Amino acid sequence: MDLAAMIKALGDPTRFKIFQEIVHQKHCTRALAWKMKISEPGVSQHLKVLREAGLVYRQKYGYHVHYLPSQEALDFLAEQFAEMRALSRAMNRDPLQCDCRSRREAENRIVIETVEKEKGIMRIAVTYEQDGTIFQHFGHTEQFKFYDVKDDAVESSQTVSAEGFGHGALAGFLLRQQVDCLICGGIGAGAVNALAEAGIKLYAGCEGSADEAVKKLLAGTLNYETNPECTHHGQHHDGDCGHDHCAEHHCQGN
Repeated sequence: MDLAAMIKALGDPTRFKIFQEIVHQKHCTRALAWKMKISEPGVSQHLKVLREAGLVYRQKYGYHVHYLPSQEALDFLAEQFAEMRALSRAMNRDPLQCDCRSRREAENRIVIETVEKEKGIMRIAVTYEQDGTIFQHFGHTEQFKFYDVKDDAVESSQTVSAEGFGHGALAGFLLRQQVDCLICGGIGAGAVNALAEAGIKLYAGCEGSADEAVKKLLAGTLNYETNPECTHHGQHHDGDCGHDHCAEHHCQGN
């Protein structure tokens, strides 16, 4: 489906109102012309544009042709805008990050490429050190290691630079990279909330080998923090913070 074509089709105020009427209730051309106070040929032209954009379809009832909304198109629009909303919230959680990143991109021409994944793949991201261990401060990590998993087995892995991002903006970066869940060390409450809004499952407070942590996650034996808001800069506060075991992983690939 073409999001730009749909938005363009709905950009005309009269056409948008026609679409709203059809979403509310199926209509024939004559009924729409009566409601909109325009000619039937005029309505037909608007309906043609909506049909070509995939927003409505025709269905015959006896001698009459009615127009109905495409549920698939409505679901697509909802998903696209929900993703943009989550990404926008995650990217703008730290107000200073936006200006810093913009200046950096302008000066260094940073190009962030999306690492595409196949359908049915679960992508696990791990904050990554050069020595292969889990980096202990999520907000300052400069790279992630991505593990693409299918049928509980790692099919491929790669290291991806996250240089130029920080704190809340990293959640938006991970969302753009189609990550399903994150394994990390210390993490602040703001980043925890940003990841939750992005729909990324979090396993915080982890240490040691990144590869081993992924194996344990898939096996259901990974130790992680049950209260990640209490995990900060790799240190635990006094209180009820404790480790738990992942009885089973719940990340799902698309």
